[in-house]
Amino acid sequence: MSEDVSYDRRRFLSAAALTIAATELGMIPPAAAQDGRTKAAQLPAIKPGTNTSFASLKQTDAGVLNVGYAEVGPVDAPVVILLHGWPYDIHSYVDAAPLLASVGYRVIVPYLRGYGSTRFLSNETFRNGQQSALAVDIIALMDALKIQRPILAGYDWGGRTADIIAALWPERCKALVSVSGYLIGSPEANKMPLPPKAELEWWYQYYFATERGRAGYDKYRHDFAKLIWQLASPQWHFDNATFDRSAAAFVNPDHVSIVIHNYRWRLGLAEGETKYDNLEKRLAQFPVITVPAITLEGDANAAPHPDSSAYAGKFSGKYAHRVITGGIGHNLPQEAPQAFAEAVVEVDRY
Repeated sequence: MSEDVSYDRRRFLSAAALTIAATELGMIPPAAAQDGRTKAAQLPAIKPGTNTSFASLKQTDAGVLNVGYAEVGPVDAPVVILLHGWPYDIHSYVDAAPLLASVGYRVIVPYLRGYGSTRFLSNETFRNGQQSALAVDIIALMDALKIQRPILAGYDWGGRTADIIAALWPERCKALVSVSGYLIGSPEANKMPLPPKAELEWWYQYYFATERGRAGYDKYRHDFAKLIWQLASPQWHFDNATFDRSAAAFVNPDHVSIVIHNYRWRLGLAEGETKYDNLEKRLAQFPVITVPAITLEGDANAAPHPDSSAYAGKFSGKYAHRVITGGIGHNLPQEAPQAFAEAVVEVDRY
């Protein structure tokens, strides 16, 4: 679920407190952070939940993986890669992807390592969930599909992955849409304790730090994920069919190992792989993102997330931030596909 909050965690508390206070006092107007909306694309109107599946899935070897992915749109068109989070899957984009295809984009929606039909090529490969490994996976997928410079867009794990590529390999990213903004983190930054109420929001990370947590997630992954959906998007009234379509992706044999390692690595309780050390050192410096970017936030995102004031300075190119209203929670692309697709088209015009 919620991103390894990649800013200094102490800054998170002060920013979050200011945001809560400003909201309660009515200091944030409805139009706040809506800059650039006049350039939004005139996309066909779509109701969330209109689509329930992708027409077909493809597979390709890329790096250490055989990656499963959905593809829609003309093959010779500009490319958008959409990246999902935890505990979600490619169905987060089941409405946004065809919207983008309808206005001339080739849209690629891959299953991340540990999800859906994506598999490791070797049984010997370490099941690593650290942030740089996921970013290298997407670079490898781009190479395998001969995609040089797509627009990258995502949320949660996918938002962090897109942020990392934009920061470390700007020559491979034309533009960026990131839900909840700048999500690059480091285990060192995460050592700083938070007050009890803030720590409570990260309860699942501490559960996963135990062997009981690993066993519990393995045994109850369906119910666990559903609880996270409900907590993170309290105003999203998804039905069982919607959830079950995504939950099928968690049956992947590597899913539990990847998820547990991801969260233990963030807390400094598990080692990463040495081949990623140099990348992690660079990420620990919280590099600035120079490509054109739009950040989005749902007005009802109940997962831990930074206030936009905490990360605005991390975007040095043309940049806009928007709050998407209407009870939109953590899974913003699926809950508000129109607004998400509009942001992708708009950032392409920057």
